[in-house]
Amino acid sequence: MRLKSCIFILLLTMLPAAASAKQFDESALRTLVGLADPQISPDAKRIAVVISHADFDKDEYRNDIMLVDVATGASRTLTNGRDGVGSPRWSPSGDSLAFVARTGDPPDVEEQIFVMPLDGGDASQLTHAKNGVEQFAWRPDGEQVAYVTPDAQRNAAAIKDHRDEFVVSDNAYLDRSASVPSHIWIVNSDGTGDRRLTSGSWSLPSSEPPGPPGSPLSWSSDGKHIAITRLENPVYGDNDRSTIEVIDAKTGAARKLSSRTMWESFPAYSPDGTNVAYEYPHDSDPTNINSIWVGGVSGGDGAEVTKSLDRHIVRALWMPGGKSLLVAAHDGTSAAMWIQPLSGAAIRVDTGDVQPNEAFWLDADVGRDGAIAFTGSKSNDPTELWYMASPTSTPRRLTDVNAASDSIDYGRMQPVQWQADGFAEDGVITYPPDFVAAKKYPLVLNIHGGPNSASTTAFNPFTQLLAANGWLVFSPNYRGSDNLGNAYWHAIFNDAGDGPGRDVMAGVDAVEKMGIVDESKIAVSGWSYGGFMTSWLEGHYSVWRVAVAGAAVNNLVDEYALSDNNVGVRYGFPGLSSPWAGGTLSAYVAQSPLTYADKIKTPTLIMSDVGDTRVPITQSYEMYHELKEKGVSVDFWAYPVSGHHPGDPVRQVDIYRRWVAWIADHFGRSSQTTAGSGS
Repeated sequence: MRLKSCIFILLLTMLPAAASAKQFDESALRTLVGLADPQISPDAKRIAVVISHADFDKDEYRNDIMLVDVATGASRTLTNGRDGVGSPRWSPSGDSLAFVARTGDPPDVEEQIFVMPLDGGDASQLTHAKNGVEQFAWRPDGEQVAYVTPDAQRNAAAIKDHRDEFVVSDNAYLDRSASVPSHIWIVNSDGTGDRRLTSGSWSLPSSEPPGPPGSPLSWSSDGKHIAITRLENPVYGDNDRSTIEVIDAKTGAARKLSSRTMWESFPAYSPDGTNVAYEYPHDSDPTNINSIWVGGVSGGDGAEVTKSLDRHIVRALWMPGGKSLLVAAHDGTSAAMWIQPLSGAAIRVDTGDVQPNEAFWLDADVGRDGAIAFTGSKSNDPTELWYMASPTSTPRRLTDVNAASDSIDYGRMQPVQWQADGFAEDGVITYPPDFVAAKKYPLVLNIHGGPNSASTTAFNPFTQLLAANGWLVFSPNYRGSDNLGNAYWHAIFNDAGDGPGRDVMAGVDAVEKMGIVDESKIAVSGWSYGGFMTSWLEGHYSVWRVAVAGAAVNNLVDEYALSDNNVGVRYGFPGLSSPWAGGTLSAYVAQSPLTYADKIKTPTLIMSDVGDTRVPITQSYEMYHELKEKGVSVDFWAYPVSGHHPGDPVRQVDIYRRWVAWIADHFGRSSQTTAGSGS
């Protein structure tokens, strides 16, 4: 629910406005407008959406809620001047809008729920939760709101006296206190009657970026029950122990929906309250893609309704009538949506050349009349708000918040295909804006993270920034990517680097055969698992002129022991074992890029956050010391913030500036040669 947790994704998928010239440069990158979390009003006439601007003077993102008229596209801002605005949610009657915003003074700043009447007047504060609100949902009759808030530390008084030791569990090594559970509270819509509904050592999930929002609360249509995801404890490393429960909204009594004990999440009641859709792995195998299952509210394991779709589903929204769902997934080099009946084949929604935003989940809403609102982009058009009156309608753009970008000369994006190890694989080439087929260009690999993600032809400002320097940009997909079905996803199991490395190199070969690459100037770069692939490829192939490894997973033993995922890393290895069980250590070591650091000769830029729990900076230090000891040209820049990537605009732009400059310095500032003339 918290937009601040997805800032890196915002910058990669949202929208620069134009600089004074047509060249896409840092000044254009700085002028960002973001759109997220569209919500269709109950009468289907308006859409509330969060709009975000980067404030470089205060080094923060400023969010507001914008109200857009469906018929005309006219818009107005509702929340000027509030901090941390997000999560707009219509009251069931449509006469008011609830949202979260920050209150209090540092260090006691928390997010609370506010409710704004749409017929005029300022918003009133609904909640005063001491530890803030993580998410909320209106009861269908509008009389109450359920919200999730973390419990207080059990030893809060002792902590003030420096008796702040805590028991370590499957948490990240950077944690400074015990994880606390989050639970449901209920408040009347007028702010009275605040009461706790659930309690215990178990917890509801919260958002842990990079990743989707915490599994939302889902009310039954009669307002008597709430479907939730229950974690057996609040420790992130144990988040595989998740099940769907149905909570009595009066008593807090809970019952399980199925017989399972792990891996269930994201329940959603059908409109008539008879079924619950939820996420669970394909064929019940936790190493498989994510699928959508539907079961009756009376209980049972349900049926895998997306079994034949063979795509990694990132969200499911019920269509009116409860006979089908809108589901979303990467599909080749595009982001796609389908209408999935409860039985039978899925039908792909035709969005033309518009790609829905699907960073970890579909950023969309379905109206009571079956309309679909989503944020999306075209390859050379930044993100806007789009609307479809029905799943068979042509998408209609409702906003033009990035109209200034029309004057920028962007690089053309093109899918490319190749074969490797029996797989039909793909990726995306972005050409320099002034591309001439008779010339050869330096090639920069920008490898996606995850690994369970995908490079698509959706608008990507950083890719365009690279291309604007006169470089071909190649964004390859590789086994483990989530865009080509279960077999491709599963092929990375116990093969973290070697197989994906062959996939990428086969893609490089395919691009080189186009005759437009200056083969003396090839760069490899990426962040997170893209950083892993960068380090791996440096240690196994010698074609690279320069490399940039951001937040790179270099040591899988460290990743198992120290990251927030920690013990979850075992799902990539035989026996689903730790490094020290059953002789598995050799597999962890053999699949770690650090093992091959002695073979690296490529000038390498390393970057990381000191407070990164997803990929602890220890792994960057290990690689840095080895390269420096060997005499390899290496720079290492650390950012003194938490998170897997800086969440503020100043540091984000600094990363991109250093990334581009490192490559440019090692390529030399001359970026093009005539085809056939050599380098």
